[in-house]
Parts: sequence; C-alpha cells; structure tokens
Amino acid sequence: MKPQVELKLKPKEERRIQCGHFWIFSNELEKVDTTIPAGTQVLVRMHSGEPLGVGFFNPHSLIAVRMLEKGVTELPSDFVYKRLRDAFEYRRNMGLNKHARVCFGEADLMPGLVVDRYGDVLVAEILSAGMEAMKADIEAALKKIYSPAGIYYKNESEFRHLEGLPQVSETVGEVPDFGFAEDGKGQFKFPLRAGQKTGYYYDQRDNREFLKPYVRDRIILDLYSYVGGFGINAALAGAEQVWGIDSSQIAVDCATENAALNKVEKIVTFHKDDAERALSALRAGELPHTPDMVILDPPNFVKSRKNLAMAVKHYVKLNEMALRGLQSGGYLATATCSHHVSREIFMEIVAEAARRSGKNVVLVELRGQSKDHPVLLGMPETEYLHFALLQVK
Repeated sequence: MKPQVELKLKPKEERRIQCGHFWIFSNELEKVDTTIPAGTQVLVRMHSGEPLGVGFFNPHSLIAVRMLEKGVTELPSDFVYKRLRDAFEYRRNMGLNKHARVCFGEADLMPGLVVDRYGDVLVAEILSAGMEAMKADIEAALKKIYSPAGIYYKNESEFRHLEGLPQVSETVGEVPDFGFAEDGKGQFKFPLRAGQKTGYYYDQRDNREFLKPYVRDRIILDLYSYVGGFGINAALAGAEQVWGIDSSQIAVDCATENAALNKVEKIVTFHKDDAERALSALRAGELPHTPDMVILDPPNFVKSRKNLAMAVKHYVKLNEMALRGLQSGGYLATATCSHHVSREIFMEIVAEAARRSGKNVVLVELRGQSKDHPVLLGMPETEYLHFALLQVK
C-alpha cells in the first residue's frame, strides 16, 4: 500500500541518503508535522519532487525519518519477510546459523531492529516506532524462517523511551530464564531475561578467536569479563591462568558455572570486583602474579554525544593504567563499543594512553566487530566496535 503521507526535503539534502545513509534528520525536512503518529510510513520526495523512497516517520525524534527502501513509492507486501530472510542467508553463507546476531538494524536494512539467535530461542530488541508498527509482520517472519521455541522481546532500552515507546518486555512461546550461546569451542550460560543487552556479546566473537595464538602459556587479567567469553576462550586456547573481574554478581556466577561447563575451572577464576580497583592493584604490583595480558572490554560509556569528551577521558585512564601495569612484552587487548567513538577517536585514545604510560607501545592489529554485525558502507554509525591488540616493548 502506498504511504498516505508525503514529506519533502529541503534543497540539496538528498545527497547523503543517495550515498548510502538511511537517516533523515528533522532539520533536513521542509516541514515537520507533529500531528503525524510516530511510526507512520511516509513517502519522501527530494526538493525537486522526485521520489527518494519510503521510510517511517517520528515527529518527536531528531532522526525524523528512517529509510526503508530507496527509489520506490511503496513497499512490497513481503518487505519484512524478504529483509529478514536476506539477513538469515547472509549469516548462513558464513557458517553462522544457530548462534549469531541474525538482524543488525540499519546494517540489515531494518532500522531499529536487533535479533540474536540462541539455538531455538530468539531475543529481539525493537528500538524504533516504525519497527514497533511492523511487529506483527516481524514476528510472523521470524517464526517462518527460524521456527523458534520462543521469542523474547527485550524492550527495555532507553532508545524506546526516546521513540515514545513503553519499556516493557514480552515473551512469546517458551523462553527460559537462562540461555546458552556457542562461541568458539566454548559454551556459555547467560541470564537471558535479566542479562545485559540481548544476553551475550556475539560482536566480540571474531576477536576472541583472533587472540588465541597470543594467549597460550600466558597469565590473563580479563576485566569486565561478564559471563567469561574472553577468559574461557583464552583458557581453552592454552592460557596458563585467567582471572576474570566483573561488577555483576549474576555475571560472575554464570562465568564460574561456564568455567566448569567448559572444564577449565582449574585455570579460570572469576571475582566480583571493580575493574579500576583491579587495575590500581596491577599498577601497584599488588596482584599475586603480574599478568602477561590484560583484556579490557568495558561497557559503553558514551550514552550520547554530549558526554563523549568525559567518556574519552575515562577510556584513556583505563588504558593508561593497564599499560603501566604491564611489563615489557605484555599485551593489552582493548575495545570500545559506542558509535560515537569513531575509529579515529579510538586510535587517539590508545595513543594518548600509551603516551601517558611512558611505555613504548606497538599496535599489533586493529580490528572491529564480528561479521554477523555487518557495517553498512555510507552509514558510519553501524561501525560501533573498535578493538586493538597492543604490545608493550
């Protein structure tokens, strides 16, 4: 059905969209009608009158339109199913099927929809009013493609509040309190309902695999360890000893269970503690043994662009403390996970941390997010995870 509402861009505002971006900001439109309900499908026209494409509108957001299909005047009836099927095929062709992120929002051309698969359970986040309006079609498509035992809509993100949506989670079918993810050679129990984000961090899977040659016979300090993804994979790859630190008791309990589940409980120990306190102890030489590698995978400290500068200072501080505590030959594996932190800013963070540490530091490799979190060229916001392996000389 053709959208009943049409919006027009200001002169020369279409170029960014034509070059691959999928967001139209409110100041790029000739008029913003605040009476149009959030999530309404709209036909967007260039200032010349030529159709730019179809998207959904939110009059209360800076991102006024999230484009769905360019160069059309209406969406096909099977739009949602086709997009989710394409996302499924992309993962299946890479050998990622049962355990993967199977929809990554704009990068899979489904703005504001995130879906992770854990065997026969799906965990979904609907982050935009437009996807909420398509929820029935989304659910039907997910059931048709995956035949899941259950779908858990973990709709607790603050982004829903910004979109004018209630922060209420919902269960369809059979959904357990805890899920299991496969990552490398390991299996990981995690709190599916009460855990962080959608449950498990698939976005670091390729980086965990990358680290395996560097962890053999080494002592590892794994900070912000969550349920043990990095630490347990390191132990399975031949690490001599791993200490995991996380501030969440639920995460520590799961990580401890996962160490036993993967038969590395004699190598890996997890503790509830503060990462900065652990780094202070490392810097002061107060740990029982000096680690050969620090893994620093902190949460997203940048909730909005206005607190970027403060967050950058925090990232610099953490990395400086880790580098100061490492001896010559030691490694720091470090990451950020906010789209507000560009690759350029990330490199500035690690460079400044190295300078302040007073150490000679080499960049071994610079990496990004796992392949089931694709980056849409033309939309830098989809590249949000940056990862570096550094070595102290």
